[in-house]
Amino acid sequence: MESIIDFAAALPGVVAVTAGPETGAPESAWGDTFLFYDPADDPHARQFPFATVVTRDYAGFDELSRLDRDGVYRVNIAVGRDRFHALIGHAPSAHAEHHGAFDYAELDVLLPHPSYSQQAWVCVVCPSLRTTEQVRGLIAEAGNRAARHHRAN
Repeated sequence: MESIIDFAAALPGVVAVTAGPETGAPESAWGDTFLFYDPADDPHARQFPFATVVTRDYAGFDELSRLDRDGVYRVNIAVGRDRFHALIGHAPSAHAEHHGAFDYAELDVLLPHPSYSQQAWVCVVCPSLRTTEQVRGLIAEAGNRAARHHRAN
């Protein structure tokens, strides 16, 4: 997990924020890491992360990855509609029709995000040999998309 966060944080303009009491985040998010494109490192200007690393289930909302297992975490990445379709095989807007076809608790497999797939997010539970390089590449792509969006606004 740390190597993924370190990789992302080393990208130009990227800031990694791990939620805790000092960040003002709700307790349910403590320990989760949010990756922002923020070259000025201005917490007040940050809007939406382009990737996250979560360490626990969110009861009643996001439990399908079964992050309650020891040492299990999930990397989530906003990849955009076209890339989502290329990676997953259907449009984000059509995911409700395909939701039941995925085992969101499967380890080391690129999956649509169990809760945010319609917003074009993908995820990997515990990236390892099979997916680490793909995850790093997708994080870099997402960071570049966030940088382009930042420059355009």
